[in-house]
Amino acid sequence: MAATILKRLLAAIPVLLGLTVIVFAIMAMIPGDPATAILGSYATPENVERLNRQLGLDRSLPEQYFVWLSNILTGDFGRSYSLNRPVLDEVLERLSATLLLAGTALVVASVLGLLAGVFSAVRQYGATDKVLTFFVLIGISMPAFFLGLLLILGFAVNWRLFPPSGMTAIYGGGGPLDIAHHLALPALTLAIVATGVIARLTRTAMLEVLRQDYIRTARAKGLGEGSVIGRHAFKAALVSVIPVIGIQAGFVLGGAVYVETVFQWPGIGSMLVNAISQRDILLVQGGVLVVAAAYVMFNLAADLMQMAIDPRLRG
Repeated sequence: MAATILKRLLAAIPVLLGLTVIVFAIMAMIPGDPATAILGSYATPENVERLNRQLGLDRSLPEQYFVWLSNILTGDFGRSYSLNRPVLDEVLERLSATLLLAGTALVVASVLGLLAGVFSAVRQYGATDKVLTFFVLIGISMPAFFLGLLLILGFAVNWRLFPPSGMTAIYGGGGPLDIAHHLALPALTLAIVATGVIARLTRTAMLEVLRQDYIRTARAKGLGEGSVIGRHAFKAALVSVIPVIGIQAGFVLGGAVYVETVFQWPGIGSMLVNAISQRDILLVQGGVLVVAAAYVMFNLAADLMQMAIDPRLRG
């Protein structure tokens, strides 16, 4: 198992290096002068030239990339000029809020998606299957930002059951119950699309397993339907579904960018939106890399869970 973990971590290194190239290239292609955007009304030719030297923007693009990459390898992500603080400090501070939101959404999506997929497969072509399939298709088709606005309108504005934005109350907040109260709507918004994907693939995997000979043999031996579904069919189907959950972790992290903006959640997503608008290059690059590393760890965890369920994958 340890060798497998090391192998997966080593395989992630080229992915992260490739991502650094893509992120750097995209930021370099954005039109406009970053120094001019940072200085604003103080953007005199002398100030722009001085800031370009400080940022290293007067060098060629390959030189800029390798200087930035070498700094990252030593743990120096640079300094945010819009916030006037180290990039890594700001990103790690925001990361906890994003992981709380994404982790909660992923757990909710996994539980609801697995349950919906199992019930749909067991009741294939029945009323339960048709109703669940209808809601799953709606969830998959609806953009998360639009769904978030609908939830705010219904549950925050009209019924006033949940707060419309933020992570804690302005006055007297900050406790676990207060955070959970603020977390409910953005987590549900993120979870609904992932729930639909997991449910559809769980249904497909369950239907394939239920047609296998060993399932018919288990029923012929007199095992109860609950035991056949829970102990045999679901466990076999879960091996195929877990990688999908790992992939959905990446979509949940990516979806956090606009969901955090809609709900004013103080995570990396809202930080990146502000950093892009202010042309804070180092903050954008650092935030994207940390999110990518978190995505790699999510997928590693999913692979380990898959191997724990199916010993055949450990070799």
